[in-house]
Amino acid sequence: MAPERKSSAEPWWSKGVRFECQGSGRCCVSRGKYGFVYLNLPDRKRMAKALGLSTAEFTRKHCDKSDGWVYLKGPAKDCQFLEGTRCGVYEGRPMQCRTWPFWPENMTPKGWSVEVASYCPGVGKGPVVPAETIRAELELHHEWEKID
Repeated sequence: MAPERKSSAEPWWSKGVRFECQGSGRCCVSRGKYGFVYLNLPDRKRMAKALGLSTAEFTRKHCDKSDGWVYLKGPAKDCQFLEGTRCGVYEGRPMQCRTWPFWPENMTPKGWSVEVASYCPGVGKGPVVPAETIRAELELHHEWEKID
């Protein structure tokens, strides 16, 4: 079901959206251009700690860099830390993963109904995630981009 359009003053999700992770791991599976997991320095520190590595060692072993962006190696493949349908570094997972599916590009009517709902089984399930929570997740993205 496509998201309902709201006035330009409020987003379509202003009354919240039903979403509950179903643990499918499908968000960790590469979908071409959507396979990149970008990491800032706090992300790399958190993941390194979860793996018992120094930040420098983690970055050398598990990351690539292009155009000033650091990302997990193998963006054309499933996440290297995906174990079955679960994250092998769940406590250390990066912000990009922590805030799924509430990313700016997903929170457009088309982004939600086409890009997210077409493959994520959590859409339309569980309790309504309030607009305040969605706004906070979106703000994390804006703050994340400022750090490194």
